[in-house]
Amino acid sequence: MAPKEMRHSARQTGPTADEQLLESAAIQERPDALRKTDPWRVLRIMGEFVEGFEKLGDIQDAVAIFGSARTRSDDPHYQLAVDTARLLAEAGFPIITGGGPGIMEAGNKGAVDGDGLSIGCNIELPHEQGTNQYVRRSMFFRFFFVRKMMFAKYSMAFVVFPGGFGTLDELFEALTLIQTGKVSSFPVVLVGTAYWQGLVDWLRHTLAAEGKVDLADLELFHVTDDPAEVLRIIRDARNNGATNDGETHYR
Repeated sequence: MAPKEMRHSARQTGPTADEQLLESAAIQERPDALRKTDPWRVLRIMGEFVEGFEKLGDIQDAVAIFGSARTRSDDPHYQLAVDTARLLAEAGFPIITGGGPGIMEAGNKGAVDGDGLSIGCNIELPHEQGTNQYVRRSMFFRFFFVRKMMFAKYSMAFVVFPGGFGTLDELFEALTLIQTGKVSSFPVVLVGTAYWQGLVDWLRHTLAAEGKVDLADLELFHVTDDPAEVLRIIRDARNNGATNDGETHYR
């Protein structure tokens, strides 16, 4: 399957939709502005949910891959993400990423290499972020929270490679949803033991030690460097019935 040409979203020159939604300072200058515009903005939000449900509604047992958009193709984690996504795709798991560069590109490339379904859910940002050339089913979101809902709803597992704030946001949101019983428990796998070790130590020796989380909560995720181990964890979960048909994942 030949790669598609790189596609770019329109450059964002003004405030993003998220920024407009969360803006409150304008109330001082325009007291009625937000009261008049926010109710109508709900329709745009609803439209994004409807479009997401329509485009992804046939997806079952997908695996979401997260990681830094800044990871270069010569970084060992890039190839590790390619190999991991390829094994998962060969085993019949669709791959969902944020659709951009770095680890997201690697995940989509691995899906294509494994002859699987490669999905990209891109997001409006103040700076331009193109949709990588390996995405075969693409969506574009204005609101982060809508996109995050789609990741959680249509994925049966999260695979998290080294990344920054956005990656950590996705990771801890997933763990919070599982911990609080808001979603059915599903595998969360951190890939890159050296990168994640400091965080894991902090969770164990600070959060758990001070009683902020239970020790059992640290069993909600796995840490590995082995793509075959990632596949085993996720395939075992699927075989044990932890599947996601896109309808019953959220509680």
